[in-house]
Amino acid sequence: FPSLTPHKSTPINLISTMTMMKLAVIASLAGSATAFAPAQSATRTVTSLAEKSAALPFLDSPPNCDGYVGNVGFDPFRFSDFAPVDFLREAELKHGRICMMAWLGYVSVDCGLRVLPVPEALEGLTAATAHDASVQQGGLSQMFLWFSLLEVIDFIAIRQMLEGSGRAPGDFGLDGGLLVGKSAEYIEDMKLKEITHCRLAMMAFSGVVTQSVLTQGPFPYV
Repeated sequence: FPSLTPHKSTPINLISTMTMMKLAVIASLAGSATAFAPAQSATRTVTSLAEKSAALPFLDSPPNCDGYVGNVGFDPFRFSDFAPVDFLREAELKHGRICMMAWLGYVSVDCGLRVLPVPEALEGLTAATAHDASVQQGGLSQMFLWFSLLEVIDFIAIRQMLEGSGRAPGDFGLDGGLLVGKSAEYIEDMKLKEITHCRLAMMAFSGVVTQSVLTQGPFPYV
């Protein structure tokens, strides 16, 4: 920058103009430096305020799951970010209920329980070997047809639920009157027990099938 030392021929207003130009250049340089500086403090603030998952503490808790019975923040693939949580809870309850019945049925077969009369093609089978034989015998084809009909009914109920009918996920009104007149706290506790057993049953059925195939032995598959 040229010297600001006034000469006899330099007007005072010219000196003021040059000083203002210097200040403007310095201010613009300072602003540029600030723009390229890393915003570490802001990042730390956002991270510290994010709620962590109770099940997976190294991940953020999925916000869309808040308010659901049994929520522990377990959604590592973040399905709840793009799928209705009511639909996800419906699927979780359905698979859990099936696995509770499946575990009991699987173990019962290997403990010797049979529904008489036993078809000749299914005699002497274990739970692990019954699948292929049941396909050839035709029993599983009948089950597939009945389950398909139930899925159609379930689809109608789910669609109405997602359209705002007020139906709770997994509620088909089959409580047998056991919840009539019960308090809201009691019903919430029963829902928590059901979803907990559903999750346990899904893992238990996977484990019992794997163990029975590996050992090829009767229950308890050791």
